[in-house]
Amino acid sequence: MTTPRLEPKELLALIQRVFAPTSADRRLAILVDLPDERLPDHADWAARRAMAAEWAITLAGHRETLGMDVSLYAYRHVGTNSGDLPASLVRVAPDSLPAHAGALDAARGEPTDEVVGAHSVILAPTELSATAPLKLLARTHRFRAATMPGFASSMIPALRLDYGEVKRRVRILKELLDRSSRAELRFEVDGRDMHELTLDLRHRTGHASDGALETPGTAGNLPSGEAYIVPYEGEVAGEPSATRGVLPVQFGPDLVLFHIEGNRALRVSGEGAAAAEQSAWLEREPAYGNIAELGLGVLADLGVLPVGEILLDEKLGLHVAFGRSDHFGGQVGAAAFSSPAAVVHIDRVYLPELQPRVVPCRVDLVLDDGTVIALMRDGRYGDVFSR
Repeated sequence: MTTPRLEPKELLALIQRVFAPTSADRRLAILVDLPDERLPDHADWAARRAMAAEWAITLAGHRETLGMDVSLYAYRHVGTNSGDLPASLVRVAPDSLPAHAGALDAARGEPTDEVVGAHSVILAPTELSATAPLKLLARTHRFRAATMPGFASSMIPALRLDYGEVKRRVRILKELLDRSSRAELRFEVDGRDMHELTLDLRHRTGHASDGALETPGTAGNLPSGEAYIVPYEGEVAGEPSATRGVLPVQFGPDLVLFHIEGNRALRVSGEGAAAAEQSAWLEREPAYGNIAELGLGVLADLGVLPVGEILLDEKLGLHVAFGRSDHFGGQVGAAAFSSPAAVVHIDRVYLPELQPRVVPCRVDLVLDDGTVIALMRDGRYGDVFSR
């Protein structure tokens, strides 16, 4: 079977569609992270780096059409998804990209702030997600970044979708989230047990990840296709968060229940090693229990199937995230964790292929005026996109 790949004209068209470059855009950077002894290399990671190098060569070879100089930068992986980037990045030749962080010449490192400040367009096909730090850096340095953590060739068909329709659906969901005071979720487990979770959406607005990164100071995932919002975390004096209930999550064969009050998972119960592991993690890192995101992906209805990577899978349907939220406008940042390596933002995605025991049988949005929108039933959207 031939591995899917973007042809040069498709890659150039993708850059045009996502970033809409202007004459003011003169430099594009591609960022990759490298394995080391702590986090060894694997085939998918190596393939992603090879793709990044190929893209750098292709784009540089079409400099006149692109209108931008292209540079490839590498850095030692930061140890966790959503962790802050290292202080410096190393510019490397695409045809001699090192396979291991130990081969990087640290003396040639350039301050990360200077690198991102000098490039108005950034692509980050990394192993560990750089979305959180690039979102925060973009606010200061005004670049646009497409983050692609865990990107694989199996996701290329999602880059070829009708993004006009993706944008239309995402914008409908974002508008509803903007007008919502809460979300009410009901989950069915094993066809019988019911668990309910209320997410407090006051004091928040939604975000649209629709495949367009045209505005300076923005960063988002590619492939795209979701609207999302950070539940209210209780930062207003005298107004605690009303997020509460039970969120079931399937880990392999095991079912774990997260018991949530005040927008925090305070304890877990459930089955097997997964329950013990999640309980220990929560005790070790209380910030992990922060409910950081309600996400609504739209790509499943457009025929996209999960591939086992969060980057794409979360864009297919409902997901709820734990951990860091400041990059989405929330209150929980890297300082809330015990160390930089402990920082996480983890999405739990509700698709039958990923969590067959758990079905989101009802997802309703309650608008500020009390109107109830029947958003999802049995994991699928209703007629919300026909409005």
